[in-house]
Amino acid sequence: MVNSTTLKMDDTTVLSLKELAKQTLKNNDLGGYTVPTHGLYPFQWNWDSAITALGWMKFDEQRAWQEIDVLFSGQWDNGMVPHILFHKDSETYFPGPDVWGSNRTIKSTSISQPPVVATAIKKMLETATDKALATEKVKHLFAKLVDYHLWWYNDRDPENTGLVVTYHPWESGMDNSPAWDEALNVVPCVDWQYTRRDTSHVDSSQRPHKSEYDRFLFLVDFFKRSNFDSKYIFDNCPYKMNDIGIISILHCATKDLLIMGENLGLSDDRCDYLAQRVELTEKAISTLWCESSQFFYCRNVLTNTLSMVKTSAGLLSIYAGLTTTEQAASLNNTTKEWIEASQFSIASTHPSESCYEPQRYWRGPIWLHINWMIAVGLAESGYNDTADKIQQDTTELILKSGYYEYFNPETGTGCGGKDFSWTAAIALHWLLD
Repeated sequence: MVNSTTLKMDDTTVLSLKELAKQTLKNNDLGGYTVPTHGLYPFQWNWDSAITALGWMKFDEQRAWQEIDVLFSGQWDNGMVPHILFHKDSETYFPGPDVWGSNRTIKSTSISQPPVVATAIKKMLETATDKALATEKVKHLFAKLVDYHLWWYNDRDPENTGLVVTYHPWESGMDNSPAWDEALNVVPCVDWQYTRRDTSHVDSSQRPHKSEYDRFLFLVDFFKRSNFDSKYIFDNCPYKMNDIGIISILHCATKDLLIMGENLGLSDDRCDYLAQRVELTEKAISTLWCESSQFFYCRNVLTNTLSMVKTSAGLLSIYAGLTTTEQAASLNNTTKEWIEASQFSIASTHPSESCYEPQRYWRGPIWLHINWMIAVGLAESGYNDTADKIQQDTTELILKSGYYEYFNPETGTGCGGKDFSWTAAIALHWLLD
């Protein structure tokens, strides 16, 4: 992979970036969990914490494991790990726990997020200096991880199709991706007035539109009115997507979970069922592949139509190992063309798409953790040159702009929140090691 010689980045620069990344995590530490950034995101986010723990591992292993422990302290009885845990009150974020209305000991949202946590834990175990601590933590967390994955497969794919569904764009982690536009447009708008907080922290040109927020909040209300009943929501939710991003991340994480269990001799009869679900996904994934465009897309479950817009989520299929040899080769060619389509890579929406917006959240900007996953997948499939190019572009972004939430692919300018935890963490884990 890329190194400091390739980038002409001297040891002093590397050390300075490392120290800045470490300080970013320390500054965002609220005593056991790390906020993504102060003000804009004042709580604990699910996949943010999993990725942030990888950064903590580079200089404070005890603190890294604490991040995961605190995340699972908010796990629901049914196994779900919420997308936000509201550990403390804050006036800087909307919608807060009163809007979500979930009645739990630790206040939370009622949806989840891309389940990357098992993959993060496997990497933490592999790279740990304190192997005894790491092994102890994984043994403690293993049954909880199995519960979480079972929730995904049982609650979100009760008909055993092999492809889990998501009920909210926020659950995807890619909130305003153009892949959701058509499905979201048929969701009603919320019928009450509200005041957003995000646009008081970040320029509105970098955030989702109000028309999207109106529908986001309708879905939040729907879950609450449904008393969070899984069967009722599955049968009646006005928004249901097969998200190739979540499907890929879940698939990879389930395989990692099973490997950890086998390597540590952890006995759990439910793992046989998880292995069956892995096989089921591998058989079903071809239904999200478009032969004519040689790409994986998300699918609107309610209309049974593919959302034909190229987003970086489709490239996560190679990260999950869900591609055939021929599909991997095609996706590598697509990725190389994607890289050339903008000054920096990889734009979250392909720059040739009419809906591409280079600085609006998930409609174009680059996200470092997605680049990391794509690069890992390409490298594991033997496409090291493409993976190296992504890593080099990504390193140049932090050299140019520092640790922002996301980056404009045309200019490299940092966008969204400043001093962002998972950006600093991925730099420590992937770019500066």
